[in-house]
Amino acid sequence: MFRFATSDDLLIACHEWGDDAARPPVVLHHGFSASGPINWKAPGIVDALVSAGRRVIAIDARGHGASDKPHDPAFYGEARMARDVAELIDHLGVPAIDLAGYSMGAIVALICASQEPRVRRLVIGGVGEGVVTAGGVDTRHVPNAAIVQALLTDDVSMIEHPAAVPFRLFADAIGADRKALAAQASVVHAQPIPMDRITAPTLVIAGDDDPLAVHPERLAAAIPGATSQLVGGDHRSAVAAPAFARAIVEFLAA
Repeated sequence: MFRFATSDDLLIACHEWGDDAARPPVVLHHGFSASGPINWKAPGIVDALVSAGRRVIAIDARGHGASDKPHDPAFYGEARMARDVAELIDHLGVPAIDLAGYSMGAIVALICASQEPRVRRLVIGGVGEGVVTAGGVDTRHVPNAAIVQALLTDDVSMIEHPAAVPFRLFADAIGADRKALAAQASVVHAQPIPMDRITAPTLVIAGDDDPLAVHPERLAAAIPGATSQLVGGDHRSAVAAPAFARAIVEFLAA
């Protein structure tokens, strides 16, 4: 693992595997409340990419994993995280990367790719038409305010929105900093993303039973030349489907 300093003086942790000087490194950005290893290593995606000969770097987003965790919402938002990815490219000193993001990380990846010509190929996972209609993760299933309340309440039995309960239970299970997560949840991206500016070939992939990623084909239609693919599973299990890892490896091999 290595860390790099951002332009706003936070330290961002990155986990690295493999060694491939001939092709761009694959940068992986995880979903809300997870980390690089939880989202990408545990389900076997890192191993699949390394077995295919790729160098893989999984970032821990600010507020997550081994990265710095301020409690001030001013340090958060997917647009700021997209800048972190661009600054990671600077830190690596490489001319291009392949970029994959899941859920929150997918929003980060879309914003980054809409601004950053150094993204060679792009994989967007765990989101769907909500990106087109709301500008970010589909909050129709569980509002941001409900997640904030679930994270900050002292008594789990007082969580008001049933769909927010899993977010709290997961945060507790992994020992996450709930105040840092609540800061991010309070400023979740909800502005239009200029996806017509994305020039990288793009794959949109989602679980067929994922309420946060309905109609991924409609998201793909908003990105020039993008394709979409469904795999079995919901928001948490789809990323562990063998077809998910296989699709990423094959798409990034082109």
